[in-house]
Amino acid sequence: MGRAPLAATLPLVPIDPLILASRSPQRRAILEQIAIAFEVLAVDVTEIAAGDPVQVARANALAKAEAAARLNPGRTILGVDTVVALDGAIYGKPASAAAAAETLKRLSGRIHEVVSGIALLDPANPQVGHEVTSVAFRDLDDEVVTRYVQTREWSGRAGGYAIQGKGALLVRRIMGDYLNVVGLPVGKLLDLDLSLMLREN
Repeated sequence: MGRAPLAATLPLVPIDPLILASRSPQRRAILEQIAIAFEVLAVDVTEIAAGDPVQVARANALAKAEAAARLNPGRTILGVDTVVALDGAIYGKPASAAAAAETLKRLSGRIHEVVSGIALLDPANPQVGHEVTSVAFRDLDDEVVTRYVQTREWSGRAGGYAIQGKGALLVRRIMGDYLNVVGLPVGKLLDLDLSLMLREN
């Protein structure tokens, strides 16, 4: 006999929406796409900007989730942090158009890693995980970089590009979870807690 479906094995009780400790519109859009009920609570924390990319992303995600948890005891909190890494260096959100252009030139023709830390703080089972996706950029000449920077898609995005937008033109291929590059690795999230699927909108 096969396994019973997940929904048939768990009690049907009201479940509070997940609290997303993030301002990211991309993360909101992904949760809406997969129909997980959530509320947004933006928090301000001092983020680590240098160090091992996996440890930095995990620590920042946990800091965000813990800040939201202090305001919402007993609720399930999701904190996420995404960084771009190349040769061990972290490229966060560019502070200016010039910084975005410099980042894109460094990524040009290279394979970089998009690293997301995930902190899922369920009161009964707090967990922290991460996902790594490799992204190969095309060779970008100065005109391509200038034109892309003029779109301002780089603003507020780690590595200075948005793969779900015009930034897809910069990418030759990816190896791993596409949604991780967008901002929320759903596969890893559900690995931490498959029952999130029951928090339907």
